[in-house]
Amino acid sequence: MPASPLARNIASQISLLVTTGELSSGDHLRTQHLADKFGVSRSPVREAMQILVEEGLLEQKENRGFFVKDVPESRIIEPINDEPKPFEVENDYQRLAEDWLMDRIPAEVTEGMLRERYDLTKAQLSDMLMRAVREGWAERKQGYGWRFLPVAKTPEAFEQIYRFRMLIEPAAILEPSFKLDRRIIQEQRRLQQRMLETDIMRLPAERLVHNGSIFHEELIKMSNNPFFHLSLVRVNQMRRLLEYRSRVDRNRLFTQCEEHLAILDLLERGEILEASYAMRKHLSGALARKSPIARSWSQHAHEKIPAS
Repeated sequence: MPASPLARNIASQISLLVTTGELSSGDHLRTQHLADKFGVSRSPVREAMQILVEEGLLEQKENRGFFVKDVPESRIIEPINDEPKPFEVENDYQRLAEDWLMDRIPAEVTEGMLRERYDLTKAQLSDMLMRAVREGWAERKQGYGWRFLPVAKTPEAFEQIYRFRMLIEPAAILEPSFKLDRRIIQEQRRLQQRMLETDIMRLPAERLVHNGSIFHEELIKMSNNPFFHLSLVRVNQMRRLLEYRSRVDRNRLFTQCEEHLAILDLLERGEILEASYAMRKHLSGALARKSPIARSWSQHAHEKIPAS
C-alpha cells in the first residue's frame, strides 16, 4: 500500500532534521516525541520512519526502536558560501523539476521514460521520485507509472497563492476556536532564532523555504480548523518549485525571521487582532517582494531554455 501523504510529509521533515544536523548519527527517534513535535498521532510517525528505513536514513533495532544511521557525507548540508545562479540546473532532481515547471514532460510518465530521458539508474530515479513525493509534487499511480501534480508554474498563479494566503492566514488567527499552543510557539521561536544566529547563511534554499512554510503551517494549526491548515499545506506545496528556482535573498531573510518573531510575541501577549494584522502585513510584503522575482524568473527561463 502506498504511504499516506501525511507520512511522506513527516518523513521529509525528519530527513531534513538529519541532513541539517539537528539529529545526529546514532540518535534514538522517539515516536511520541515526534508525534508531539509534528502535532499528529504516532501512527503516521511510525509510517514515516519506515519510509526512511527503506531509504537508508534510519535503522530499526528489534525491541529498541528507530535510530539515525551513519549519514553519508554527500547527504550532510554544509555551510553555503555562494548562492547558486537562479536559473542554473544543478542536478538531475532540479532538471526534472525544471522540466515539469516548463511543461516539457507530461503529467503522467513511466519510470522507463524518465530513466531514458535523464540517463539514470533505477536507484537514482527512485531517490529522485521519492524526494518529489516528499515535497508534494509527484505521486505513484495505482498500478503502473507516476503522476506529477499541479504546481504554480506562472507568476500569476504564484501571486494568486499569496493573495489567497493573505485571506486565510490572518483570518485563522481570528477564528473563535483559535487557541494558543505554547509548544508550537516555543518550537517556532527556537527555529527562527536559530535561523538568525546561524542557519540563514548555512542552509540551502530548499531548507530555508521549508522553514518558512513550516512557521506558517504550525501557526495556522492553532485555529483548530483543519480546513485552514490543509489549504495552506496544499498551496505551499504548489508554490515550492517556483520558490526554489528564484534566487533566495538571504539578507532579506533576517527581516523575515524578525517579523516571524514579532508575530509570536504578539500572540504570546494575547494581542490577537494585532497579530492578525501583522500576519497580513507580513504576507503583503512578501508578495510585493517576490512577485517581480517570479516574473523575472519566468521570462528569463522561457527565453533562455528552449523546449525539448
